[in-house]
Amino acid sequence: MQAICLKRFIDMLFINTRPQDRAAELSHTLRMAHITVLDLPLLELLARPWSEPLSKLYPQLLSAQVIVVVSPTAVQVGMDYLKQAGISLDKLQHIQWIAVGETTAQALSNYGIAAEIPLVETSEGMLQLPILKSMNAGTGIAFWRGEGGRPFMMEQLKQQGMHILNFILYERRCPLLTLQNLPDILPLLEREQQYAMVVSSEAGWLNWIKLMQGQDAIIAKGYYFVLGERLYQVVSDYKKNQQTCFNIARLPDLKTDSILQQLVVVQGNT
Repeated sequence: MQAICLKRFIDMLFINTRPQDRAAELSHTLRMAHITVLDLPLLELLARPWSEPLSKLYPQLLSAQVIVVVSPTAVQVGMDYLKQAGISLDKLQHIQWIAVGETTAQALSNYGIAAEIPLVETSEGMLQLPILKSMNAGTGIAFWRGEGGRPFMMEQLKQQGMHILNFILYERRCPLLTLQNLPDILPLLEREQQYAMVVSSEAGWLNWIKLMQGQDAIIAKGYYFVLGERLYQVVSDYKKNQQTCFNIARLPDLKTDSILQQLVVVQGNT
């Protein structure tokens, strides 16, 4: 049954918005299922230079109890700067590591670190982890993150009296290649009757809206697969405030199987 649905789904374009280094597996799997894929990353992650604020933050990890790591990029940059700070992992054996999802956890495992992973790969999902729910006020929790990432989660823990260490390790921007390719992409999207797209972060959604400024008809063609409840609400609010009409579906995670299953559901409704 699934194979039949996927075969009939050929005519709908799928836009893979994942960062370039994380998009390959999904795009390959969808193309093997005869689904047309447009690779259009909406976020590019660039490491911030080593700085005086970071040099002051890193020694404070020795007194923290938890490190929340929000992406594989945060793992890479965070570990590089751990060396820069002269701190070995042996000194952090007391730390409980939390990864936003399986890909980030795998990146940590390459350093011999086992991390807790939420059932739902969002800030809300991480807040439901027993280890965070059982923490006492004053617990030191470090965030390895990008600029603008996870403010909701940090604020929730701060309100619970946690001591937050804010490591801004990289910046997020719309990729230059995406901006350069936009004039060629717009005519393609204008020809499509409908397309499907993964929305995995609020920053990515805002970049999409900015790219499509003045292209309300193209935005309305989208069937948006949205990660988590809070982001679903962000996209829904845009739909309501702009009085536009498009379809939204929630994703529990960013696994390829979950996206394929959602495509099958969409196909059944089109």
